[in-house]
Amino acid sequence: MSDNIIKSAVKGQVQSLSRAFALLEAVAESDTGFGLSQLANRMGLAPSTVHRLLNAMRQMGYVECDQNTGGWSVGLKAFNVGNAYLRKRDFALQARPFMKKLVAELGETVNMAILDRTNVVFIAQVECAEVMRIAVPIGTRGPLHASAVGKVLLSALPDDEIFEILGDRSLAALTEKTHVTVDGLMRELGEVRKTGYAIDEQEQSLGMRCIAAAIYDEYNEAIAAISISGPTVRLMQKDIARIGQDVRRMADEITRSIGGIRKKKIED
Repeated sequence: MSDNIIKSAVKGQVQSLSRAFALLEAVAESDTGFGLSQLANRMGLAPSTVHRLLNAMRQMGYVECDQNTGGWSVGLKAFNVGNAYLRKRDFALQARPFMKKLVAELGETVNMAILDRTNVVFIAQVECAEVMRIAVPIGTRGPLHASAVGKVLLSALPDDEIFEILGDRSLAALTEKTHVTVDGLMRELGEVRKTGYAIDEQEQSLGMRCIAAAIYDEYNEAIAAISISGPTVRLMQKDIARIGQDVRRMADEITRSIGGIRKKKIED
């Protein structure tokens, strides 16, 4: 098969995908459902093309057709996908009072992050009042292997999934304390599973320490993590176990507040 034929096929697939998403958006604009001809006119496409796309989406559950009226409307699968985003937004909002409480208790900045492929993304933050404090802009990406939130989220996954995420790539040495081998990281993740919290021991930046615990949904899946971050002169080594328990306790409170569950996989 020539390169031109392959490129043409790929272009056709992208065009069909773009049309399907645009069609789904058009279907969602009606409360009672649009007819085939209405949708074809709105899309500027032939009715046969629109009908083919609608049938494909109906088989996947993204649209439904009322057999009596012929009106097309969004299906349950589309609702589930959209609701996943709402859940993400909701749990960050619901967690904020707990994050504020943790800041008040420990006096350090609290962050929330989610897993995004091979990184973590910070989605919420409550800063402390200290002049010297850790502030991470919302939307910032961080490394999985060298962050407390990344390690605690990895620890909630099966080993084979962790290996799939990490692949065979080398782990970047951000400081002299960073794990640079997958074996070393996996050993630490084993400890994280026992304690329920993870530590960034100056692995991203010398002089900074972070402690994180995971938040779980109703399926016992880790959907986010909160962390306490501060300079090592305040977050001292001797206090790690106590602070780790405090962070885990608050993460558990957030889990319960959103209807999630954390199965007892660790020693309480």
